[in-house]
Amino acid sequence: MESKQYRLATQLVHAGQARSNYDENAEALFLTSGFVYDSAEQAEATFKGEIAHYQYSRFGNPTVSMLETRLAALEGAEACRATATGMAAVHAALLSCLKTGDRVVASRALFGSCHWIVSTLLPRYGIKTTFVNGSDIAAWKAALAHPTALALIETPSNPMLDIIDLRAVSDLAHAAGAIVVIDNVFATPFLQRPLEFGADVVVYSATKHMDGQGRVMGGAVLGRKDWIDTTLQPFIRNTGPSISPFNAWVILKGLETLGLRVTQSCRSAAIIADHLSTSRHISRVIYPFRSDHPQPLLARAQMKDGGTLVTFQLRGDKRMAFKFMNALDLIVISNNLGDSKSMATHPATTTHMRIGEEERARLGITDGTIRLSVGLEDVADLIDDLNGALAALG
Repeated sequence: MESKQYRLATQLVHAGQARSNYDENAEALFLTSGFVYDSAEQAEATFKGEIAHYQYSRFGNPTVSMLETRLAALEGAEACRATATGMAAVHAALLSCLKTGDRVVASRALFGSCHWIVSTLLPRYGIKTTFVNGSDIAAWKAALAHPTALALIETPSNPMLDIIDLRAVSDLAHAAGAIVVIDNVFATPFLQRPLEFGADVVVYSATKHMDGQGRVMGGAVLGRKDWIDTTLQPFIRNTGPSISPFNAWVILKGLETLGLRVTQSCRSAAIIADHLSTSRHISRVIYPFRSDHPQPLLARAQMKDGGTLVTFQLRGDKRMAFKFMNALDLIVISNNLGDSKSMATHPATTTHMRIGEEERARLGITDGTIRLSVGLEDVADLIDDLNGALAALG
């Protein structure tokens, strides 16, 4: 695979494969906690870093290494480290390079747990944090006019699908001395590659589209090899957010169909967004590639397609939103996303409940907001299900 630059669909199937002496076709699953050495001298040289040899699956594992190599190839990154969950990836990316006295600037529109890390955890360690409206470049300029260690961005954002200008923010952050960390989970590396727009580090929940079938959890951090090796790897090695080899193997197999699944889900999501926009029960439909999105041109400049998520605002309160969700038959109620099964969630009472009503209001999340993750079902059946739930509202 290294001798030729294959296209993305081929990389999804073949990148990173390292066959054992048994010449297996499918990637091998190495369920082992430790590894043995030919001699005490070899063990010593391994721990000194003088030779390359697996030591312990918390530090590295052949199956995990295959996943990391494949993800790096998809992202166009020099290196990758896989983690147990997506939040482990975010936590490791931030805490591995921050210290007391540092300053972080983050887009306000973050996943609930990411918001908690920035708003609550980092200040406990004496790290100053500032939130900005991610789509407001003037706000970024003002916030990044002061020395900054790290900028954290999520685009498209969860759940309102805000789009942030990656190139503009990256340039401003670098001028302030910051590294730029992007949560790219909604777009996936198949639709958007932030490193090409100036980002330094990309984080993922591999639980979502990469596995994409609701089976296992995982995460990933990608970036330059020197940063991964000298900054991130010591943190991961010594704090232990390592992914299970089994989970890594499942995600490897999920990646083989990532392009097919994301392409189909994007196609269905666009159709569903257009359909929902015609309902009298819905005041607003949010989908990045629709002309009524606040930043459709920017979305098209950064992404290959509009994504697998549709967010919409029902005319009504929480009671109306719950009535709609409870009337769904095919679409399941779940706070997960990026799955082969379509899922609906109510962010105000689930993923973004703990950020508080005032912060939700700033983000535009109302009691009528529904986030829909579009799966692989026939789009006509999904529309029938949505129509039935809308009809139940009277």
